[in-house]
Amino acid sequence: MRKYESKDYWASLIKMSLSRFFILHVLHREPLHGYEIAKRVAGITCGCCAPTEGSLYPVLKEFEDNGLVNVEFQLVSGRERKVYTITDEGEQAYQVAAQAWCEVSAYILQAVNSKDL
Repeated sequence: MRKYESKDYWASLIKMSLSRFFILHVLHREPLHGYEIAKRVAGITCGCCAPTEGSLYPVLKEFEDNGLVNVEFQLVSGRERKVYTITDEGEQAYQVAAQAWCEVSAYILQAVNSKDL
């Protein structure tokens, strides 16, 4: 089967983009450490967009480098962990992303439900 005919191909593209949105979404609600971010995203998406450790931390680093999140080190039970907090710029990006996803999802549903298919 060619990749464009594979549901897995399309699902992975969609999930990659959505997981970025959901990472900002959970940080929009409260500061969290990496494991908790992944757990919350998995919970609100029923596992659909759960970022792996290998995909989560590069996105968080990108967000940090671009001023969307701040990182604070906290000592918990003798272990140091990074806690991520959304910045004002990150909040703006989240609001724009939420609006864009709402708009795009409406178009997708409209197209899929169209009798012209």
